Amino acid sequence: MRRPLALLPVGLALLSIAEIVVFISVAHAIGGGWAVLLLFAFTVSGLALLRREGIRGWRRFQAAAVEGRPPGADVSNALAGLGGALLLAVPGFITSLAGLLLLFPPGRVFARRGIENFAGRRLGAAAVGDLFGPRRVKVRRGSPVEDSPEPVPSGPVGAIEGEVVEGEVIR
Repeated sequence: MRRPLALLPVGLALLSIAEIVVFISVAHAIGGGWAVLLLFAFTVSGLALLRREGIRGWRRFQAAAVEGRPPGADVSNALAGLGGALLLAVPGFITSLAGLLLLFPPGRVFARRGIENFAGRRLGAAAVGDLFGPRRVKVRRGSPVEDSPEPVPSGPVGAIEGEVVEGEVIR
């Protein structure tokens, strides 16, 4: 299996071709001067947003550290905003559209979840817990799966009998 970074040059070449095609289409529709002016406006606004998102993310990270809460949600939100501002700063209509999607709440939430899932796959459970706080898990109630290799419990499903004494379970 190839590593995703090995396909990066191909992806960037395809993105460049797509950006040129979209630019020509937009220039044909609204005029070449207006298309260049629009790209310039996107790039300048993206550069301004890079600074603002960076400062805002750093302040949220510091506030989380002072309050003693896990900074992961703030960091992933700041990374999504920085990614959106960076895409907006790169000249091109496709990257500008992707950047705008990352700057508004629905796109930012989607990107933040992707960043958290990526961190969860790359880091250990303890590091993810320290970074993002306790994780939520889904628990299904009902009968266990019949094909399960584990023995079926004799009591109610999901019930564990015993008490915890100094970190050990006594049954």
